[in-house]
Amino acid sequence: MACLGLYCGKTLLFKNGSTEIYGECGVCPRGQRTNAQKYCQPCTESPELYDWLYLGFMAMLPLVLHWFFIEWYSGKKSSSALFQHITALFECSMAAVITLLVSDPVGVLYIRSCRVLMLSDWYTMLYNPSPDYVTTVHCTHEAVYPLYTIVFIYYAFCLVLMMLLRPLLVKKIACGLGKSDRFKSIYAALYFFPILTVLQAVGGGLLYYAFPYIILVLSLVTLAVYMSASEIENCYDLLVRKKRLIVLFSHWLLHAYGIISISRVDKLEQDLPLLALVPTPALFYLFTAKFTEPSRILSEGANGH
Repeated sequence: MACLGLYCGKTLLFKNGSTEIYGECGVCPRGQRTNAQKYCQPCTESPELYDWLYLGFMAMLPLVLHWFFIEWYSGKKSSSALFQHITALFECSMAAVITLLVSDPVGVLYIRSCRVLMLSDWYTMLYNPSPDYVTTVHCTHEAVYPLYTIVFIYYAFCLVLMMLLRPLLVKKIACGLGKSDRFKSIYAALYFFPILTVLQAVGGGLLYYAFPYIILVLSLVTLAVYMSASEIENCYDLLVRKKRLIVLFSHWLLHAYGIISISRVDKLEQDLPLLALVPTPALFYLFTAKFTEPSRILSEGANGH
């Protein structure tokens, strides 16, 4: 009987030499996906560079949010912010390492995966066939194994490590904060982790194709907002505080990450020069900031210019 449905396949039940016996058409086991002949085949390929960049993007999201809320709630005079930033980095790094170690193959910093072919690979639940228009053959499985579920595992380890490490650290060193403010960055994480989980569950496929552009747009917007809020109008204003340089270099890294993700570095000699565009937004802002100074615009308007 022919296998209907885009993601239904026949699973190998028995193999002896050249003899292979397959089961009925249905859902493929975890770690397998259908091939062109509608047979379930194990995922044995290595992730492409773009796949690793996607996983890196999903891994960066909780870290960036941790840093944002730590900075937001720590206050300007709090000496605990740096230690909390380092702890958040340690938590996410350890969660990433543990996630790779528990993934197949277990015990090594390496994963095997199925190649992403199209957007529908992320949403196999929408392609369950109904041969007689009455009975539905459920063939939902992870066709993009393990790019979909590995993110959930990573978020779970991030949450566990945060709950084990961060409260003890904050209680010991966050003396400059009030009792009600000490744990607000942790409370914020308890909100954004479920949001990130739902985002991955519903929009994982869309994020896979759109994340390079999301990185570029958000990094450009946040850099412009930060420089404007900090009243940075020239290079001297940048050099006054080390924190401003750290923020600038962090955004440059995000710019480079987005450019590499878009180009995928398919042709190294053609794509690497694109990285020269990384400082362009900051330089453009510094060169044009004096022309958009609000006080100058208001004074020229009052003078009738």
